[in-house]
Amino acid sequence: MYQYKSKRTVRTVAAACTMALMPLLALGQKNDPNMGIVPAPVSVSKGKGEFKYSPETIVLVDSPEHKAVKFFAEYLRKAGLATSVTDMRTVDRNKMSLKNTIYLNMTFSGDMKPEGYELKINDDGVELKGHGAGMFYGIQTLMQLIKPTSPGSATIPCGNIRDFPRFAYRGMHLDVSRHFFDVDFVKKYIDVMAMYKLNNFHWHLTDDQGWRVEIKKYPKLTEVGSKRAQTRIGREAGASNAPSSFDNTPHGGFYTQDQINEIVNYASARYINIVPEIDMPGHTAAMLAAYPELSCDPSKKYKVGEKWGVYDDFLCPTEETFKVLYDILNEVMDMFPSKYIHIGGDECNKASWKRSQFCRDLIASQKLMNEEGLQSYFIAKIAKHVQSQGRQVIGWDEILEGGLAQGAVVMSWRGDKGGIAASQLGHDVIMTPGSGGLYFDHVQSKSPQEPLSIGGFAPLEKTYNYNPVPEVLNKEQQKHVIGVQANLWTEYIATPGKAEYMFLPRMLALSETGWTPTQIRDYEDFSTQRLPGHLARLEKFGYNFRVPAPIGAKDTTMKGGKFTLELKPSVEGGKVYYSVDGNEPTENDLVYTTPVEITVPEGGTVVFRCITATPGGKRSVSTTIKMEN
Repeated sequence: MYQYKSKRTVRTVAAACTMALMPLLALGQKNDPNMGIVPAPVSVSKGKGEFKYSPETIVLVDSPEHKAVKFFAEYLRKAGLATSVTDMRTVDRNKMSLKNTIYLNMTFSGDMKPEGYELKINDDGVELKGHGAGMFYGIQTLMQLIKPTSPGSATIPCGNIRDFPRFAYRGMHLDVSRHFFDVDFVKKYIDVMAMYKLNNFHWHLTDDQGWRVEIKKYPKLTEVGSKRAQTRIGREAGASNAPSSFDNTPHGGFYTQDQINEIVNYASARYINIVPEIDMPGHTAAMLAAYPELSCDPSKKYKVGEKWGVYDDFLCPTEETFKVLYDILNEVMDMFPSKYIHIGGDECNKASWKRSQFCRDLIASQKLMNEEGLQSYFIAKIAKHVQSQGRQVIGWDEILEGGLAQGAVVMSWRGDKGGIAASQLGHDVIMTPGSGGLYFDHVQSKSPQEPLSIGGFAPLEKTYNYNPVPEVLNKEQQKHVIGVQANLWTEYIATPGKAEYMFLPRMLALSETGWTPTQIRDYEDFSTQRLPGHLARLEKFGYNFRVPAPIGAKDTTMKGGKFTLELKPSVEGGKVYYSVDGNEPTENDLVYTTPVEITVPEGGTVVFRCITATPGGKRSVSTTIKMEN
């Protein structure tokens, strides 16, 4: 018993009941102050007009061999905007006109913040100033602003931008142990990180369920440790849960050292550092399957993990174990030039140590308090070796237990507590708590239409609004919070398509959390003004992101007799489809064109459902708005 209408459609189901009009959500009409750029720059002054890029446009550079310049030249070629790149040093600057040019200036005088850049665009030309990574990030911003119009031509809106990052460390993690991802996908992952100015790729290479990096001195790590016989099916978690069901399908894969070198160079060309993680002393079932003599019970038969969760057996802190670990880390450090080497340290329940006479004797001889002290002893020995090679260890916040090794960096994942404690002790911290919306294996909505996941709830807005610097820290302690990172654990993520669905668009929110000053971050501007264009861009680049609900719609129940629904596609170029009978909307249902007015008779209910469908055929989960009178 209701009526709804739009400008083009009016359908009466029964007699309408007239009541006061109640708007549901009206879309903001403000102009985007950030020119569509993600992450939002520190300072933007929008200009009038645009620079017209044409086949006659000249790209002037003063460092033609610089990798950022080469990256931009390749972008122009692929975008069909190939033009001449001229070395500024070969021309007479007094006679050279800067009209109709894009000038990449790396030899300017004056100070600039680390990784910062300045971009000036007017209708005559473009000048970008920056050093090293700053030039690269300025190029990423310029690429976001370039709008191709026809073959060989484009427009760039006028404006002045001054920009630099909030944090030095802006990271994304990828677990390739639970499910292996090939070289092409890893490069695609790095590509989207670079697009949004993230600069550290935390590569989780080893765990109970698979060893993924070739170590030439210990070949059984990949011969045995990279393969598991089968994988647990379904939502059950934990290493010993019963009953269990498995897929009866072997799973494996690893990266050769040549492939590692290829990926390291690929990332370096995009100003991304790769932080390798070799997990220890726990999460080592795959290692023990290959070399059981490194356990506290060598007579036991070990196998590569087939279930998720925490295992009881892990490395025994013998001198032989440390020798093997030093050898492994030496090969890892030869492959990865990273300042940081991640050594895990998480979820070590110490069960096998508590059963071990060797460990009890070691605790006594080293005058340690208990097994927590033994973990500190273990981490300290590893940290000392890594530091002897001029590197620095990172560990999950459990490495605080029993005392923190000198110089260790803490990655705080169990909330902010570990990060706060480490900062107060004078240690550098990277904040990555699941409670902050930074675990991208958590679901993005509470809809039953979301794919199977490990659990947890991390909607886009929660990721965006996380502040990595706890207020409880004083100004000096706050300096130890050097960055922020989101994690993609892959227990329930077996394919590239699902991985992309889980980290996009949340990675874009993370980029703004890590880059943009807190005082100018604005979720409404991000989600309604800028994100739709970036999702359309990502679709063109072949990424499988999660499509957000139509802008202006959220799952809710409203009370009243008349409603006006204003909606907008969450992806530029997409459409909103809706139904008013409670059924799941499809592309065969009504198309939103103008605000929809719905009248609900007294005692009646209308169930309105809507989706966004992208130009490429992706669709959001449906949003349900229940209206009761």
